[in-house]
Amino acid sequence: SIEELKSHVGDTELLVIDEAQYVNKIGLNLKLIIDHIETVNIIATGSSSFELSNQIGEPLVGRKWQFELFPFAQLELKEYEALHETQARLEERIIFGSYPEVVLAENKDEKQMILESIVDNNLYKDAIILDDVRRSQKIIDLLKLIAFQIGQEVSLNELSNALGLNIETVARYLDLLEKVFVIKRVGGFSRNLRKEVTKTARYYFYDNGVRNAVIQNFNTLDLRNDVGQLWENYLFMERLKKRKYQNMYANMYFWRTYDQKEVDLVEERDGKLYGYEFKWGPKKVKPPKLWLETYEEAEFEFINKDNYLEFIA
Repeated sequence: SIEELKSHVGDTELLVIDEAQYVNKIGLNLKLIIDHIETVNIIATGSSSFELSNQIGEPLVGRKWQFELFPFAQLELKEYEALHETQARLEERIIFGSYPEVVLAENKDEKQMILESIVDNNLYKDAIILDDVRRSQKIIDLLKLIAFQIGQEVSLNELSNALGLNIETVARYLDLLEKVFVIKRVGGFSRNLRKEVTKTARYYFYDNGVRNAVIQNFNTLDLRNDVGQLWENYLFMERLKKRKYQNMYANMYFWRTYDQKEVDLVEERDGKLYGYEFKWGPKKVKPPKLWLETYEEAEFEFINKDNYLEFIA
């Protein structure tokens, strides 16, 4: 009742509710507080999308501002470090990611321990608790498969066969992992051609460190065969952070044809297309001829270690 809520809130001016998705009927209760207690402002935080709990959406229509808070962005970190420090720490960030506790850890062993703890204890808990997932090992196995397919189209049928799950369950698990901010889905772009791939999706990890913890590989870059995947994941997520924090509204896709012509990231901003190709090495690549012929007004940019900071920060 509103009277009971008033007795709890009292004269409080700022009410902060952490892990709000676990509070029973949180959306309805927040609506009552907002509508009947004019003096209070509320910050409700959660480690998963509130839609997962199906409790906070509709009651708060027109009453809330929603923000997505990522692990540290290079956009933020540049305020606290010189350019040579940023360049010196690039490999570390590609391997260990940018969760605040990881960034602040004093050595690599501590960073690894923190990431392993995140994966073991926190990564899937909302999916398991809020969606009653009983086969948590299957989620771990699914994430491992996704971790090795960064920058590639993911086949639900192949995942289904590899995991021994039906396609509907695999699709549900992928949706859950996106709602708990572990992975991000990107669809294929098409406007004109039948030969363009659109029915599959690519997935990226919100944090490189989590991705490496999932597959238990924290080797230095000179000892790895997945540097290209790590670089693409890093640039994709840092660009996403920049767009969110600087209000750069855009639809995002990948572009590929069945004969293997591709663009890693396509942003559709104000009706115009911007294509980006990510390469760890210095060798530049030309935009696919078919891309330029099909989308004559589109732009194309090659992103590598020489110009990546302009792209993400």
